[in-house]
Amino acid sequence: MSADRSHHHSGEGAARVYLDHAATTPMVPAAEAALADASALVGNPSSLHRSGRRVRALVEESREQIAAALGAHPTEVVFTSGGTEADNLAVTGGYAARTSADPLARGVVTSTIEHHAVLEPAEALERVGADLRLVSPEPSGTVAVEAVRDALQRIEAGGARVALVSLMWANNEIGTVQPVPEVATLARARGATVHSDAVQAAGPLEVSFAESGLDLMSVSAHKLGGPAGVGVLLARREVPLQPLVRGGGHERGLRSGTLPAALIAACAAAVSEAVARRAEETPRLVALRDRLFSGVLGLNLGMGAGGRWTPGSAVDRLPGNVHLVVPGCEPDSLLFLLDAAGIEASTGSACQAGVPGRSHVLDAIGVRGDGPVGVVRLTLGRTTTEADVDRAVAALADCVPRARAAASVDAGVPA
Repeated sequence: MSADRSHHHSGEGAARVYLDHAATTPMVPAAEAALADASALVGNPSSLHRSGRRVRALVEESREQIAAALGAHPTEVVFTSGGTEADNLAVTGGYAARTSADPLARGVVTSTIEHHAVLEPAEALERVGADLRLVSPEPSGTVAVEAVRDALQRIEAGGARVALVSLMWANNEIGTVQPVPEVATLARARGATVHSDAVQAAGPLEVSFAESGLDLMSVSAHKLGGPAGVGVLLARREVPLQPLVRGGGHERGLRSGTLPAALIAACAAAVSEAVARRAEETPRLVALRDRLFSGVLGLNLGMGAGGRWTPGSAVDRLPGNVHLVVPGCEPDSLLFLLDAAGIEASTGSACQAGVPGRSHVLDAIGVRGDGPVGVVRLTLGRTTTEADVDRAVAALADCVPRARAAASVDAGVPA
């Protein structure tokens, strides 16, 4: 129960409420146990002696466990340091392999709401000759299949072929679920390699690599109750992929480096438990999410959902994602006020190195305003309770007016 203690921890005054599970979620006891047990083993999994073989066996058992949970074959599981490396390997390595085999395969299609671990490698490819097409979502935050089709056709009309299509399964900021299987079918019909960042989707949503039609799919352990520092790229055996890290030929030659057996074992335990508990956990999170949304909207403070919200659904939105747009206040001031009230939330992705700035996702779905526009992302997880949700609603009722008052005062101060 150590994870529960650490995320309803007591500080000064009342216990704090952790509602930033999309950034990282507490480790599940099974992952903690696997990490501790495997950390006691000595041996490099590439060594041929008895200790090495023992650690190698643990790695391969973990590989099989992850494959079974995510609808993949064990040989399709490539271990990485996390979701960011998996995305980079898919985008950069997938493109390099295609274009080296076919110089006309220069087209890259992705969306404007992707994680920066996809967007920045794609933009880097454009600087060295890729024909990059960025597809904007609907105001709801969903990327239309027809918009992807149009981008593919524009690449072909320019005389190139499509090398790579990457569309995230679910958005990490606003929680919208994307039509990944439909886009995969469309892109593979044109011979493109198809990737999806499923870091937020694997676990809470029914994700099957085999049934998705994807060639490549990224997963991160610490979003699922495992440790930070380990992730997976699922890669079909026949899909061409060039490594980013060389020097030993580990992981089918796609990712060299000594395998962190303890992290891998903990990752496998977390992935398996997240999938096994989905049938009961996802409806529980949906109910909590809807309770939070309803409570917030009932405050009549002019806050709205960023992206589509259909009560009771985990089809169009992640079950634990509540993304609020709050006109009239600065996002950082609202976040600090919530933190002072004991509510730990975020303004969006935690992967921008702590640097505040305008969200590219909000720009993409058209969230603008003449004055300040605040956002707060409250993401729920295994440790979240109804009492946590009710405390968050009460805190917003107090903090939003105060944040707006502060913004008004700031606006009235002469420069």
